[in-house]
This record gives sequence, C-alpha cells and structure tokens, in this order.
Amino acid sequence: MIKDHVSLNFDTVLLTSPIQKYSCKSFYRRCWRQLSKLQKLIFYLLTSIILISLLLWLIGTSRNLEELSETNSLKLPQPTIWPQDISKLNLPNGVDAVKLNEIEDIEPLDQKEQIAAPASNVATNLGEDVQFMPAMGHRQTAVLNAFKHAWKGYCSYAWGHDHVKPISRKYQDWFNLGLTIVDSLDTLWIMNLKKEFDEAREWVSTSFNLDHYKDVNLFETTIRVLGGFLSAYHLSGDSLFLDKSLDIGTRLMPCFTKSPSPIPYSDVNLISHMAHSPKWSPDSSTAEVSTIQLEFRDLSRSTGTQHFETVSFKVSEHIHSLEKPDGLVPIYINPNTGKFHRGSEIKIGARGDSYYEYLLKQWIQTGRTIDFLKNDYLEAIDGIITQLVRTSPKRNLTYIGELKAGSRDFHPKMDHLVCYLPGTLALGVHYGMPSSHMRLAEKLMETCYRMYADQPTFLSPEIVYFGTKVEVNQDMYVNINDAHSLLRPEFVESLWYMYQISGNTTYQDWGWLIFQAFERHTKVAGGFTSIGNVLDPEDTRPQDMTESFFFAETLKYLYLLMSDDRHMLSIDKYVVNSEGHPLPIYNR
Repeated sequence: MIKDHVSLNFDTVLLTSPIQKYSCKSFYRRCWRQLSKLQKLIFYLLTSIILISLLLWLIGTSRNLEELSETNSLKLPQPTIWPQDISKLNLPNGVDAVKLNEIEDIEPLDQKEQIAAPASNVATNLGEDVQFMPAMGHRQTAVLNAFKHAWKGYCSYAWGHDHVKPISRKYQDWFNLGLTIVDSLDTLWIMNLKKEFDEAREWVSTSFNLDHYKDVNLFETTIRVLGGFLSAYHLSGDSLFLDKSLDIGTRLMPCFTKSPSPIPYSDVNLISHMAHSPKWSPDSSTAEVSTIQLEFRDLSRSTGTQHFETVSFKVSEHIHSLEKPDGLVPIYINPNTGKFHRGSEIKIGARGDSYYEYLLKQWIQTGRTIDFLKNDYLEAIDGIITQLVRTSPKRNLTYIGELKAGSRDFHPKMDHLVCYLPGTLALGVHYGMPSSHMRLAEKLMETCYRMYADQPTFLSPEIVYFGTKVEVNQDMYVNINDAHSLLRPEFVESLWYMYQISGNTTYQDWGWLIFQAFERHTKVAGGFTSIGNVLDPEDTRPQDMTESFFFAETLKYLYLLMSDDRHMLSIDKYVVNSEGHPLPIYNR
C-alpha cells in the first residue's frame, strides 16, 4: 500500500515547490554527477533503510493500535456470570439457561439436582499415538514463543537440573530429578516442538537417575515426575516413559508400605527406602496424600500391576470413612494414627485444595463408577458454600475464606491456589454435577480475575484478603508479605476449563491480558522469573526462580486457551492431574 504512494525517484522526492522545480532539478543533477559510485551506493542504501524503517513503523503502529483497542475494550469485561447474560453462554449439554437464571442465591445443593452428562465419554486407547498439530493464531504463537524463550534459558543454564535461575543464569536443585525436563515433556509434545522433545527424551534415556541418596516428597514427585512420564507415554506411545514411570513408582512405595495406617508418609529416600514424616511435623498434608491416586491408578492400568492402585486408593477409602464436618477436611492428617489433626485449619487453599479436585477427577477417571467419590465431592461443595463462601460488601465479589485452626472462626483470606476451583466446578457440571455449581464457578472467576486486574502489574498476589464491613476502604486488599507472584497456573487453568466448556471467548481475552502482564513484568533475558511485589510496576523485586510448573502448567494452559480449537486437549478423553499432565479416562 505504501509503495504505491512513495516514489523512489530522487528527482521528485526532493522537490519542495512548483516554483523551484526547474532550478532545483538542475542543481541536484549537477550535485548527483559529482558523487562517486561509492557515495551513490551509500546514498541508495541509506534511503532504502529509511523507507523500510518507515514502512515497518507504520505496520507496527497499526498493529499496536488494534491491540490497544482490544485491550481497552476489556478493562471492564462483559460480565459472563450474571443471570441476565447467562443465556448468551455456550453451555454444556443439558444445562438449562432458564433454570440458571432462576438461581438468585447460592444455597446448599440437593444432590438429586443433576443435569445430563455429556453425550459421549470417549476413553483413549493405551499407547495411542496422539499428534497435536495446531493451526495457530497470533496469540497462541506468542505463547509458543514465550515457552521457547523460557526453554532456551533452561537449556542454556540449567539443563538436567530441577529449576533455572534466569537472572543469575544458574540452576537450583530440589530433588535432583531434572524436574523441569520431565514436567515439560507433554507440553513439548502438545506444542509440536519435536526437536526439543527428542532432546528431552534423550536426556531421560541417558541421564535420568534415581540413584541419589536424597529424600523426595511423595506428592511432588508423584504429580511432577510420575505424572509427567505417564502423560508423555500416553501421548507419544514411547515405552521408555512407561519404564521410567514404573521405576519411580516402585521407589515411592515405601511411603505406603512403611506406614502403620493407610495414610502414607510424606517423604522417602530413593536409595535407603526409608520413609518418614516431614522434619517439621509428624503430620502429612491432607491434600498431598489424597492427590496421588490418578497417577498410581494409571500406572497400575498401564503396567498391569494392581498394587499401585490398591495402596493409593486405600487412602481415599480411609479418608472417606473419617468424620468430616460438612464434607470439609482439616489440612493435616497423621500417618501413625490415620486421623485428622483436629486443631488444624480448614481451607481450600494450600494443603487442602487438591483433595476436593481429586474426588471429582478420580470419579471421572474410573468411568464415573465409584459412587462414594461423587457423593463426597457433592457434600464437600455443599460444605464450601455453607461454611466458606462469602461476598464482599462493596463490589459483591464472591470469595472463599478459611476456618481458623482451633476456634474455626471464619477468616476472609483467599489464596491464589483457590482459583483452581471454578475450573473444577465447571468440569463437574460438564460431567453431570448440579447446574448451580456453574453459577458459583462463574462468580469465582470474576473474583479471581479481579485479583489480577486490581493490581498495578495486572498480576495476582499469592494471597488476598477481603473486608467484611461496608466502611472498610477496600473490599479486597493485599498485605505486602503476600504480594509475590510465583507465575502460578491456577487461574489460567480455570480459564481453559471455562473456555472449553462454554466457548465464551471472554475467558481467552482475560488470559491474554494476564499473559501480556507476564511478558511485561516477569520476562528477563534468561526466561521468566517469579517476582516479589505485584503492587508496584517500578519495583517488582525479581526473585530469580522459574518453577517447573510454569512450563508444565502455566504456559501449557495459556497455549491451549489461545487455541481456536477449544477441544484441542479434550476433557472427554483426558483427566488432567494437579500438575497439568493429561491421563486417559477409563471406562471402568
């Protein structure tokens, strides 16, 4: 377009007015003849560079204006959660928009209130070679490029180690298991990064080593390493990953077999096989011991060795048998006694969160055949609604608080970790749970979005607090000690579930704004870093750390969220573990 209006003819470009036309023309021709060939060449080059730069600047300006227009239109996003708009959503099969409109308050749920399950539940065949060949738009390409940038930093400065320190360009080891490589295998596959996947596979084949006299955490090793290998096996069909899964699964077994109760110990030494509680407490975290069943069940069914599923599922059966007020669990449980630490907190955030997630996902994984998992999940959601859900006095933000240790008084504190819950609720509705769960999910999505949008960096802090009285200046606020961001995935995970289930592109737009904030405030030369302060764009206090879950979850969910094919990774075929690793759904 610009080339049609800009002449490269030297004689006409430099004319200033019709009156000067002939005198200027004669003068400039004489000057031109006096130039050497080298000078003329330099002139041509400089002119070309100026014109090309102008063209690129005009194109970039146009794109930036489009992006700015799009961003500005989202600063006050269209509410997708209120009754008058709910009919506009592309709801899952069987959800009655009229009935949703009739729900005015969130109340304890009747377990009989059900909606139709999805029309089909296709289970994958083991070893199926699943290929992901995305046709990418510019947003998904941007996420892919961000992953490549972060991966390059890890490969350059931390290859074979657990985590990269992208600012100092060093590494950090936790379990000495190459966590970032194993955690990233399925992300590499889904993003169709074949060269990088092959290099990671070669490292697993030649360098992955469990012969370290090192204590590892049962939960973290299960969801990251066992889950990572199993997912890579199912996506690629490569038996190497199943062999590694069997090795790591076997070495984790002493946590179960050495415990005097069905509750496993939290830690085990990979060489001595000594299992024990954490050094700081005799208790295990309730979320940790109840968030390993997907992986060990899949290991049993992939290898034909029933023992893994049996011992891990005994944990769920045992917790089911314990008394749980309103279906809610204290966050600590003792492996020696098999009982809850009664004085501990009740919350949906740290150390409590994924207990509720895995009730639902185990039920889905087993073809919806184990009734107590479903019933415990329904009872727990009822308990959350009656005991933990509140609304802020000024903006009517729905949030989930905590019950304090000992007194069980309500505490208006909400971890960013809680933002996984709306995605889990939506997944449950997709599989036939009460339709009113979707309303709660949508309200929580608005609150989680505000946890980002209210901050000057557009990044959520680790924890927020809510005012409980109208006279309080802020109904959501952040303490400086909780203002850090670890590049966590929970909200973008829920965005992905909500987008896949509803088709509402507002969730893509929210995710795009968050991704842009990651790019703006956490991107460094060596990758992306966690930051210590989301409250000041000029003083973010970079922490020089990239957790493996940034590769395994945050960027994976953003990549899937930005896909034009919202079923790119179908929740009808896969159940996704707590670390973002898809595992097949079974029919039994």
